Amino acid sequence: MPEKIFENFSINTIIGTGTYIEGSISSAGFTRIDGALKGDLAVQGRVVIGESARIRSNIAGTAVTVGGVVLGDIFAYERVTVLSTAVVLGTIITCRIQIDEGCIVHGNVVTCSSKEEWEQRCSAYKDALSIRRS
Repeated sequence: MPEKIFENFSINTIIGTGTYIEGSISSAGFTRIDGALKGDLAVQGRVVIGESARIRSNIAGTAVTVGGVVLGDIFAYERVTVLSTAVVLGTIITCRIQIDEGCIVHGNVVTCSSKEEWEQRCSAYKDALSIRRS
């Protein structure tokens, strides 16, 4: 019988409502943002952007769920879920995506068939972006 693998769903980082952070954040596990963040967010795990969140940054994680406002790009190889309350202004690169009716997504959505393709697409996108900014 195959061994079952259970994910660790303990929350490593919470930024609560009314909290404002300016600067990049790197987290080793599940991260939830309900406040405001200006700076990149890099998570080795799942990310939840709550309905009251206002994010001005690029987000990288295993899986990202957005309920608030994100001004920036989202990179998640496993999946991205955009809830009906969300506004995303930026590019999304993922393997699977769910976009609920009523949300706003303004930007490109790129879906990949494998983690390797996702890594290549993210790398190419970031390279092209750095050339445009030079």
